[in-house]
Amino acid sequence: MSAAAPRLGYASVAGAILTLAVPTTMQSLLQAGAVLVETVVAARLGREALAGYAVVLPFTLLLGQMSAGAMGGGVVSAIARALGAKRPDEASAMVLHALTIAMLFAAAFILAMVVFPRPIFTAIGGPEAAAEAVPYAVAFFGLGAVPAWLANTLASVLRGAGRHGLAARINSMAWLVFPALGWLLAEPLGLGMAGLGLGFGLAMWGAALMMGWVVMRGAAGFRPSLLVPFQAALFRRILAVGAVACALATVANLTTILVTAQLKSYGPVAVAAYGASARLEFLMIPLAFGVGSALTALVGRAAGAGNWELARRTAWVGGGMAFLACAVVGLSVALAPQRFAGFFASDAEVQAIAGLALAFIGPAFAGFGLGMAMYFAAMGAGRMRWPVVAGLSRLGIAVLGGHLLANELGMGIEGHFLAVALGITAYGALAASAVRASVWSARR
Repeated sequence: MSAAAPRLGYASVAGAILTLAVPTTMQSLLQAGAVLVETVVAARLGREALAGYAVVLPFTLLLGQMSAGAMGGGVVSAIARALGAKRPDEASAMVLHALTIAMLFAAAFILAMVVFPRPIFTAIGGPEAAAEAVPYAVAFFGLGAVPAWLANTLASVLRGAGRHGLAARINSMAWLVFPALGWLLAEPLGLGMAGLGLGFGLAMWGAALMMGWVVMRGAAGFRPSLLVPFQAALFRRILAVGAVACALATVANLTTILVTAQLKSYGPVAVAAYGASARLEFLMIPLAFGVGSALTALVGRAAGAGNWELARRTAWVGGGMAFLACAVVGLSVALAPQRFAGFFASDAEVQAIAGLALAFIGPAFAGFGLGMAMYFAAMGAGRMRWPVVAGLSRLGIAVLGGHLLANELGMGIEGHFLAVALGITAYGALAASAVRASVWSARR
């Protein structure tokens, strides 16, 4: 730590995290509510629609995780470190590079989900689920992939500059509009699952246009330079964190995809049930994202200024906050799993299996919150090796461990759910174990 670096106490660090985390957390709660409404509407459309929704779920989550949290975290980290090192011109030029990356990723989602959706969804959930999944995915990604990447990338520019509240207010408007718009298109106007996808796309276009107007007017503390020549060094500063984080987001959703594929042998009811339980599991991401987005910016500023002691302290304080918040939800779910499953599924058989899954997975939510917070902190620090180890461990335990417990040890479907819980717990423990002086320091 440099001689001039401030030494903040735990209370001061917690206050700084809360200042940035509260508006993003409020946005995340609105997003979680919107997603709950989306799940309920899918369930009202029938068992087949819910199964179709379940097989598209990992990809819709991946879109949000990559654009807002993963590559978005790379943008936050790069902007925050540039500003922490007193290089505003670099931050200004970074915006063009971030938007270019965003458009390339949006094109990749459109290629997979709009051009080749049926073979992908059939392989995951079977032909019945694919029949409902395809129109939803084509509408969701065809109209929504580009604006979602634009809105979340520009929001990341604002968060990198510490303007979390402004970014949250703009995105919150989209999440307020989406549930009503999706329901209107899906049910009263009779568009079914496609209506949900169209509602998402229209809401995201509104957010993207507003976010672009705000950022270009200098709300981040600088006006973006969109006419600068491309610089390989600036792409590397974003991608060094963002590309690794995107790979981790892919691994996390691949875990859900592979577990869903394993459950396919139990029938479409099991696929729909796990999709409902996985939705609640992934609702922990918005809950942890509020703290995590603050950690990426604050840790990035501290690392950019060379204050690694403050960076580590900030990570541990934020990790504790996320752990406690997700633990409260997880224990509540574990104590009444069938009641929570009833929010996502009206079909009695689907509800019973979803409740069984939540009974196993709910207690692991605390570890998920800790792991997510440390993952976001690692993006700010530019120290991504251990989050990679944690993500791969989760994949291996959930998939290979699930096969072992379910088939070799005779636990059946419960073995899959137990393996998912053990994988989440390992993810949190390993991600947190990296935040120590021998890994997080200038020497690295």
